[in-house]
Amino acid sequence: MPEGWDGEADAVIVGFGGAGACAAIEAADHGADVLVVDRFNGGGATVVSGGIVYAGGGTVHQKEAGYDDSVQAMFDYLRLETADAVSDDTLGRFCAQSVENLNWLAGHGVPFQGSMSPIKTSYPTNDYYLYYSGSELASPFRDAAPPAPRGHRAKGRGTSGKVLFKALERAALTRRVRVRRQTAVTKLLTDSTGRVTGVECREIPRTAPLQRSLHRLLSRYNRKLNIYFRPAGKLLDGPILRLEAKHGVTRRFRARRGVILAAGGFVFNRKMLAEHAPEYRRGWSLGTIGDDGSGIRLGESVGGATTRMHRVSVWRFFTPPLALVKGVLVNREGDRVCNELYYGARVGDHIIRQPDAKAYLIVDQRILDEAKSQLSSQTLWFQRWQATYLFTAGHVKATTIEALAERTGIDPVRLRRTIHTYNTEAGAGGPDATGKDAEYVQALETGPYHAFDCSLRTRRGVPCPMITLGGLTVDEESGAVSRADGSVVPGLYAAGRTAVGVCSESYVSGLSIADCVFSGRRAGAAVAGAAP
Repeated sequence: MPEGWDGEADAVIVGFGGAGACAAIEAADHGADVLVVDRFNGGGATVVSGGIVYAGGGTVHQKEAGYDDSVQAMFDYLRLETADAVSDDTLGRFCAQSVENLNWLAGHGVPFQGSMSPIKTSYPTNDYYLYYSGSELASPFRDAAPPAPRGHRAKGRGTSGKVLFKALERAALTRRVRVRRQTAVTKLLTDSTGRVTGVECREIPRTAPLQRSLHRLLSRYNRKLNIYFRPAGKLLDGPILRLEAKHGVTRRFRARRGVILAAGGFVFNRKMLAEHAPEYRRGWSLGTIGDDGSGIRLGESVGGATTRMHRVSVWRFFTPPLALVKGVLVNREGDRVCNELYYGARVGDHIIRQPDAKAYLIVDQRILDEAKSQLSSQTLWFQRWQATYLFTAGHVKATTIEALAERTGIDPVRLRRTIHTYNTEAGAGGPDATGKDAEYVQALETGPYHAFDCSLRTRRGVPCPMITLGGLTVDEESGAVSRADGSVVPGLYAAGRTAVGVCSESYVSGLSIADCVFSGRRAGAAVAGAAP
C-alpha cells in the first residue's frame, strides 16, 4: 500500500445508488479494480424510487405488448422534452442504446414484463409493468412523434426501485466490487498537476459496531420517513450528523485511474436551493438526505463547472383515478393552466410559473363520483390513501362555481368565464383549446363543485414532490467533468444527478434512472480505459 493511503483501486466511485452501481459494474467488466464509497448503506434515491426505466426503440416488452416503436420516434419525442440539455448526438446515442441498456439491466437480474397498463396513470398497479410514463399521448408531442409506451417498471410489488437496485448491487458484489459503507467523502485529493488522485473520507469504523448499527438504523428510518412525512424524518437528521462527526475517522483512498462522482442531486440542501432555484423552496424534497449537493460541490472544489442548477422537476399528478383529468386546472386568477393530460412534471412546470405557484383542479360531482368508483381498481395503497384524503377532507366544496371561487380565493368572474368556455368546448365534441382529447373534455355542470389545491405549497392538499436536475458539466463522450473553459478535470468523472444529463431540462418517469444507466456505464467504461 502506498504510504499515506488507506486503500487504492483503479476506480473510486463516490455513491452507490443507481448511477454508481452501473458505473461500478461497467468498470469491473472492463477489467478495472473498483472501490465504491457510500455515506449510508447504498441504494441512494434509486432504491426509494418507483423503479421505472424509460426505454424505447423496440424493446422486447414493447413488442410483447403489441407496440411498434423506433429509435427515431423516441428521439423526436425526447427532443421536445430535453431541449438542449445534451447535444443531438448524445441524445441520439441514448435512444440508440436504449434497447441494449434495458437488456443489460435484465441480464444483471432486473425483472421486466410487457403487461401494458390499460389506462394513463402516474404509476401502474401491481398487475402492469409497461405504461405511457410521459406526455407521449398529449398534443403537441403526439403530433411530433408516434406515441409508444416506454415506462418499463421493474417487476415487484409496491414501488419497485428496491428490486431494481438490489439486482444491481448483487451484480456489483459478484464482480468483487469493494463497497465501503457509512463512509462520506469530504475532499478530492489532487497531485501537483491538478489531476484527481483520490478521495478523503470520514468513515464510521467497524471498530465502533454499536455506532455503525445505530447510524444504519437511523438512516433507514430517516429515508422512509422522508418519503411520507419529511418533518418527522428531519428529526433524525441531527442524530445522524452527530454520529458521523463524533465517531467518523479519516480515510484516504487512492484512485489509480480516476474518481467517479455519483452522489445524487441537491434537493435536500435548502441553502443550495435558495441560491439556485429559490422559487422551489416550498416543494417537497424527494430522495434521501444524501442528495445534499456534496458530489456537485466536490467537483466544483477542483474546478468543475455547473449548469442548469435552476432546473428542478416538481410533480403534480391527477391520475389515478383517471376521471380527474376531466377537470379544469386554473390559477388563482381563474385562468386555465395547461392540458390536464400532461405528465405530472410538465403540469408542475406550468404551476410553478403561475402567480405564487398556486393552482386548483376544479371538478363537478359527476367527475368526483366517477373518480371514487375507480379508486380500488386503478390505485396502489399510497395512491389510494392520498386520493381518499383528497376526496374527503382534502378539498373545498361549494354549491356553485361562484361560491367555490369565494372559498378558494379564485377570481369568480374569470373562473366562471373559464368554465363556460370549457363547457362550450365539451359541447362541441372535439379537443379543447389546450389539445386535451375529446373523451376527457366533459362539461362541469353537475353541482356541487369541488376544488383540489394543486399549488406548490398546499394548505389542504398533498405535498408536491421534486428533484433537482442540474449538476456538473461533463464531456458527453466520456463523462469526464469539465471546467468553464471546456477543458476536463483530469481523473474526474460524474454520472447520474450529480452531472448534467439527458433529463436536466425536463423529466418524465424513468428518464432519470435510464440516464443513470447511460451515464454510469459511460463513466465506468471511460475510467477503466484511462491511463493509470
